Amino acid sequence: MLGQLPVITDKNVLVGSSNADDAGVYRITDDIAVVFTTDYFTPIVDDPYWYGAIAAANSLSDVYAMGGKPVVALNIAMFPDKAEFFPSLKSIMQGGIDKMTEAGVSIIGGHTIRDKEPKYGFAVLGLIHPGKILDNSKAKPGDSLILTKKIGTGIISTGIRAGLCSSGVIEELTISMATLNKRVSEIMLKVGVNTATDITGFGLIGHLYEVLSASRCGAHLFSDRVPFFREAIGLADKMIIPGGTIANSQSFSQYVRWGKNISDTIRILMNDAQTSGGLLIFVPSDRKDKLVSALQKENILAAYIGDVVSEDIKDNKRIFVD
Repeated sequence: MLGQLPVITDKNVLVGSSNADDAGVYRITDDIAVVFTTDYFTPIVDDPYWYGAIAAANSLSDVYAMGGKPVVALNIAMFPDKAEFFPSLKSIMQGGIDKMTEAGVSIIGGHTIRDKEPKYGFAVLGLIHPGKILDNSKAKPGDSLILTKKIGTGIISTGIRAGLCSSGVIEELTISMATLNKRVSEIMLKVGVNTATDITGFGLIGHLYEVLSASRCGAHLFSDRVPFFREAIGLADKMIIPGGTIANSQSFSQYVRWGKNISDTIRILMNDAQTSGGLLIFVPSDRKDKLVSALQKENILAAYIGDVVSEDIKDNKRIFVD
């Protein structure tokens, strides 16, 4: 789809679609650029309010990953043209409003469409200095990889739809997805990192690959350090796997050299399509401990899961997992 877009000739476009980055960036002045992104999806949980809150958190995440500050947003809502659905729509939008308020973002309008299945999200605009953009091309060999949320939301969401998850599991999942990456972004910018990306639809492997490809680097991941939702492991063992995760595995595993002891379950989890996941931060190794300590001090998960290595591509493999 993106291949159909015209070649960008405007020199003020600082980040376009060429490197599959988290958001686009356009320079306004020498000191100000805008970060622009959009995202929306069908219900990920049954509760309308939390669906709206998660959609908002997810929409904001791309701006945080780029190192920007989101400032305004537009609602995007698609919903059934049935009077009985309107109370749910009100709850969905209230969840989005509350989460945007928490982020300090003003909702200044939006657009609605009648549709059989609900869909909700936002277009978000943020601000950033043109010289401080954390784009996909800035990872360096020697960077440490820090992940700030557990992996497995796609598999658990599929389990919820199948009626296989307890209320406790649903609550943990909901809290994780509704948690803003705002404070993580603020802390990483203060510590000083090379780049970051948020882990969403393409999973841990897919989003890591996008950065490595743009940065012309490789990576070594430690599977035993990757934080997974415990329930996601059990569901994956039972082959409760969403279509997006299967598609990721088929698309991105060609770039991975799996260690001989890596199980099929771990391979699936690392390709699991996430919703409103954490940030994957590429931090110089001499600042790793400072970043981890600063995040953990505020009760934020900070898992050191691997290292960036120099580009040494063999058989198209850019990621090694053991």
